[in-house]
Amino acid sequence: MSHVICTSALIALVFVMQFSFMYVADNMKTDMTKRELKEISDYVSDTLANLYFLANSTKYSNVTLEKTLSLPSEVQGLTYELSIYFNATTLEALSVNASVTSSLWAEATSWLLPGLKVDSNATESIVSGLKPVVAGCRRNVDPNVYVWIAYD
Repeated sequence: MSHVICTSALIALVFVMQFSFMYVADNMKTDMTKRELKEISDYVSDTLANLYFLANSTKYSNVTLEKTLSLPSEVQGLTYELSIYFNATTLEALSVNASVTSSLWAEATSWLLPGLKVDSNATESIVSGLKPVVAGCRRNVDPNVYVWIAYD
């Protein structure tokens, strides 16, 4: 009888450990996806900040700068979406957001420098893997500096 109890306990343990391992592996994949999205949003945010500093370091009043971004086409086998969040009334750019397109279970946000504005003609969001992406910055005669991300 003890053999039957030990065998059934061992079989139950194998099934419980399998489900426990799947849970841990799924959490690790989610965590890695969030970290990769954070790296992407940080990269885009830093690029926009660098373009802003370059545009402000020149004496010319009308300056437009663009940089082609080196972005991965997928994150953990999933497509993702990049967007610049902004205040709809003032058009002030607040942050860069990267999220998985299939659902919102994984996303990351990186803040932008204060004072940047979003061009009203700019694309709302960019989906990865479709085309090359550029980040841009424009300073006009007015004191505003506009930033955007768009397909190249």
